[in-house]
Amino acid sequence: MKSLDTKTQVQLRDILFATDFSPNSQVALEYAVAVARRYESRLFVAHVITPDAAGLAPPQDSRKVSQWVRQDAEEKMAGVLISGVLRDVPHQVLLAEGAVWPVLSRMIEEKDIDLVVVGTHGRTGVGKLFLGSAAEEIFRLAKCPVMTVGPHASGTAPREVDFRRILFATDFSPHSLHAAGYAFALAQEFQARLTLVHVVREAIDPSTESIFQTREVFEGRLKKIIPPEAELWCELEFVVGFGDPAETILDQIKARNADLVVLGVRSGDMLTGHWPAGIAYKVVCQAPCPVLTIRGERSA
Repeated sequence: MKSLDTKTQVQLRDILFATDFSPNSQVALEYAVAVARRYESRLFVAHVITPDAAGLAPPQDSRKVSQWVRQDAEEKMAGVLISGVLRDVPHQVLLAEGAVWPVLSRMIEEKDIDLVVVGTHGRTGVGKLFLGSAAEEIFRLAKCPVMTVGPHASGTAPREVDFRRILFATDFSPHSLHAAGYAFALAQEFQARLTLVHVVREAIDPSTESIFQTREVFEGRLKKIIPPEAELWCELEFVVGFGDPAETILDQIKARNADLVVLGVRSGDMLTGHWPAGIAYKVVCQAPCPVLTIRGERSA
């Protein structure tokens, strides 16, 4: 998918699903299949065998262990194929060895991928493994949109996606506004209720008039990014919150029972984003629904 405006219909011809065969990855697969059914897409099911998979083996045993690791991956992939979850969806298996992001990046380029779907277990620290830190690396660096399914997402994906309640969170940065086009295009396609959220981080005394004035100012800014005649094809709602951005966004997701969250992230390394470091990842990990992240264009 390229840059969208509201006159462009979302097209997902080719979807890449990255898996480590964990239970949460299974839920993410169900969402990937549901999206593929909706858009009549071809689904690539990919697994990357990382060098550290056999890294603890003694040198004399490393080749034997590497063969075992690959055989294990092949058996697990075969299990996915015979499970029936991919029934009625054109699909292809991709099994490769190397570092996760470089391998996936090459797949995205070679297959001209429109959307990446990945799961994350939401761990932190040393527990951020393939679908932890690697999931963040994917949505920070992928040129195409990335749908991340966290551990708190519904355990059962619909047979075919129908996003009726979409939440778009913005800080009005160029990266955030780049993602707005996807939020509006999806809201139009699904005739959805679209909630636009901005969070004011500065402390404001709730007993003063300033909080009402601040809310009014930012609601006005939210309304200015709405396309003409948007009210004709979706129901709009504007929310200005105060405090911690991640917690506020998560509260709004739950309060509105959102089906999908849309966030913009900055082009570049994992430590930068249109949200301060860690906020986008926290939302992705804790959201009770899939989160669609769109990387902003790299500035000149």
